[in-house]
Amino acid sequence: MAGKTKANMDRPPEPPNPEEGTGKALGGPAEVLAAGNSSDDGEDRSLEARIAVVGNSLSNTLNAVIDAVPGGPHGPQLLAEKLGVDKVLTSRTLKAARQRDPVAIAHLAPGPEPLRRLLRAARKRGLPEDLILSAMDAVDAFDHLIRQEAGDRGSLDAILSAWLPEAREQFEIRRKQAAHRAMSELKGASVGTSLATVILHPSEDGKHIDILWLFGFLELQRLRPKVTVKFASRRIAEIDRPRQPASLEGEPIEGLNSVRLDPFCDAPTAEVRAAKAGEVMHYTIADHGFGPHRKVDLVLAECNFAEISRTVPKGSGRLGYYFAEVSVPARRLLFDVLVHEDVYPGREPSLSIYDTTLDGVADVNDRSRDIDKLDMMERIQPLGRGADTLRVAETPQYVGMIRHVLGAMKWNDQKFRGYRCRIDYPIYGSQVVMAFQPPEE
Repeated sequence: MAGKTKANMDRPPEPPNPEEGTGKALGGPAEVLAAGNSSDDGEDRSLEARIAVVGNSLSNTLNAVIDAVPGGPHGPQLLAEKLGVDKVLTSRTLKAARQRDPVAIAHLAPGPEPLRRLLRAARKRGLPEDLILSAMDAVDAFDHLIRQEAGDRGSLDAILSAWLPEAREQFEIRRKQAAHRAMSELKGASVGTSLATVILHPSEDGKHIDILWLFGFLELQRLRPKVTVKFASRRIAEIDRPRQPASLEGEPIEGLNSVRLDPFCDAPTAEVRAAKAGEVMHYTIADHGFGPHRKVDLVLAECNFAEISRTVPKGSGRLGYYFAEVSVPARRLLFDVLVHEDVYPGREPSLSIYDTTLDGVADVNDRSRDIDKLDMMERIQPLGRGADTLRVAETPQYVGMIRHVLGAMKWNDQKFRGYRCRIDYPIYGSQVVMAFQPPEE
């Protein structure tokens, strides 16, 4: 889902020439922010405009100080040596000061206190005091912006992510990574790669869709003893016929019947318990020990024949949709949908991600659940036809898994087009959905 992009931003003016002399570009922090609050038409500018004013001021004044250091132009190492500060600080300062986008400057700049430390070092090296004072005022305005408009730097980054796609990407991945670590420790389990692959094939009756699910938990690890690991497959549809999940051999999945694909499961092989409750098939992975030396790879296959209709009532606007639930904290989610050429012909999927915390798993056709959609930067990647287009660097055995299940069903891989949503550190408890517009009749 697309993130917002920033538009109509003025490019910052060229840095002042220190040889011509520079007074204070603006006054203290109140003056800098006040400049952002005025406009030609007398209306208050947006927060984005106020951030732009501060970003421009930082760029102009920091560049003036940097240009005044003898022996330029300077790279991070040389500037660090000249000022007697660490290279990390000068690297971040130079990267921010060189940006043309003032919002990017505010995003990339070091914090106010590190910037003050750099400016104090510049003052000790005898740089012009008027340049130092102007830069100090800009840093004070930056500090004021953080405290008054956002509360802290992390909250400012969240605001900036709405206007700067690269900032948003970094913001999301860092927060998701932190959430993954916390939930892994709280839940007591984690998985390296969570696989959720759904394969759609026309049923023999010509009216329904056969659905084959491939589930995988690669590098599944319990972090402490006696932790329950479970997941489920489910159908959310208005169908009178009860759901009847089966193995690749067509046998009903009941009790301890195995749905494991043992050629792709690492020893020690985890025992899987299966129990059906209405439209939901619950799977529980038996205790296989805990700690880094007790990781397992678990791969399962589940078939549901004539699961849903290939069409929807004319004028209903209903969608056919398939989803992956993040039921175990994972470093990455690989959600693939493989669609036979006779299923949803000419249709491309849309992506939605739901927060299931309050109302559980969402029905895409229930518009009241739109409020639970998460606005994330994740995308669907079209993969083309055939199993060879499905390669995954972290999971070299994945193509073999696909060929194995397709071979068991006697389905031709070249008749399937693939779509992928890969998410690093997917949010625990979220529901990732691909939806298609079926033919109407």
